Amino acid sequence: MLAIMNYIFPKNFEWGVATASYQIEGAWNEDGKGESIWDRFSHQPNNIQNGDTGDISCDHYHCFKKDVQIMKEMGVKAYRFSISWSRVFPKGNGKPNPKGLNFYKNLVETLLDANIKPIATLYHWDLPQALQNKGGWANRDLTKHFEEYAKCMFHKLGDIVPMWITHNEPWVVAYVGHAFGEHAPGIKDTKKAIQVAHNLLLSHGMAVKTYREMGLEGQIGIALNLSPVYPATSSENDKIAARKQDQFMNKWFLDPILKSTYPKMLLRFYQRKYGVPDIKKEDMKIISAPIDFLGINYYSRNVVKADESSELGIGHVKIENAKYTEMGWEIYPKGLYDLLLGIRKDYRTIPLYITENGVALNDKLTKDHKVNDRKRIDYLRVHFKEAWKTIKNGVPLKGYYVWSLMDNFEWAFGYSKKFGLIYVDFQTLNHIWKNSAYFYKDTIKSNGIVKSK
Repeated sequence: MLAIMNYIFPKNFEWGVATASYQIEGAWNEDGKGESIWDRFSHQPNNIQNGDTGDISCDHYHCFKKDVQIMKEMGVKAYRFSISWSRVFPKGNGKPNPKGLNFYKNLVETLLDANIKPIATLYHWDLPQALQNKGGWANRDLTKHFEEYAKCMFHKLGDIVPMWITHNEPWVVAYVGHAFGEHAPGIKDTKKAIQVAHNLLLSHGMAVKTYREMGLEGQIGIALNLSPVYPATSSENDKIAARKQDQFMNKWFLDPILKSTYPKMLLRFYQRKYGVPDIKKEDMKIISAPIDFLGINYYSRNVVKADESSELGIGHVKIENAKYTEMGWEIYPKGLYDLLLGIRKDYRTIPLYITENGVALNDKLTKDHKVNDRKRIDYLRVHFKEAWKTIKNGVPLKGYYVWSLMDNFEWAFGYSKKFGLIYVDFQTLNHIWKNSAYFYKDTIKSNGIVKSK
């Protein structure tokens, strides 16, 4: 019998893992798949560390049955995956690709056979390049194409997929892809990024509306990357900077979905500086269509100060003597507790899921083919504890999906950052359980936090 501490989770708590299509599938141009913006972006020089691409990655497209078997052995209750839009619609719209549709149908049926709940994300950043050629997310017409794509997937899988996520981290799509230029499509235009954020939210609401109209019995929501914000000092200017950062990072997406409005301070700032976004009469009503749950991707916190030299008037403060991950993110588990309690305080009661949480470490394979990732075990344990504390304080947290099942293509960092519970040798594609995978298996089996050994 496993030794556990007193942190026992509710009986039906959903322990899961998460991945994304471009990061693991490979087969970038097989079986009729069209080019995505990440195919294009990664094939252009100087965009990705070491010139890496997702052309092969973990080869999940061909090896998904082995990957599902790993999940089954780990005991996970739920698997959050994403659908490649360009695998289903090579040109973004028109006639769907039967081989692409069948891949996801086969994946879902394999999961169900393994008694693993499938959770499908419609958009995890890999827009068909053909639609980017028409303006991408900056073009309002794209919302209609997304709605058509969503409707197709609901028709194909709606009776066997019980849980849907419209978008993963629209903040990243809008700002990292269209303002900072670090992600596909590699645009640096803040005005455009703000309009992209609105169009993403609008397409989310349109997909939710379609799902309801189809009378499907499952649940639909969205996954947002959220981060609690703290002022660096008690000065009034730093407090204002923290409020603005909170609206930029969190409330710009939470408020429209859950309150049918944009946060006023940032909206006025945007309109004064950029003259955007362009909001039509019915947009906010559509965006705020009721969702069944909110997915939260949590990795770290923000500590900020006033800095008039920056575009938003906000400066980011690095905490001395803090621990940081390979991504340069501060390890701050209490931030998860503060974030969830804040959401419960500021918004209506809605079921919450941690749809991503994990850590990038410099994992090394030993001579006896083991990975002793003690730091990942410690990281997960303290974050699980904070999640448990929120439940005890009345937060309706229903599940926790670790990022990620396996090492994969980490966007602009290529294969240099390792988030996986499973080690992947990208030369041989061998999959090796890290010590953290065994720890997670024990956690799931116990439905509680396992003691250090």
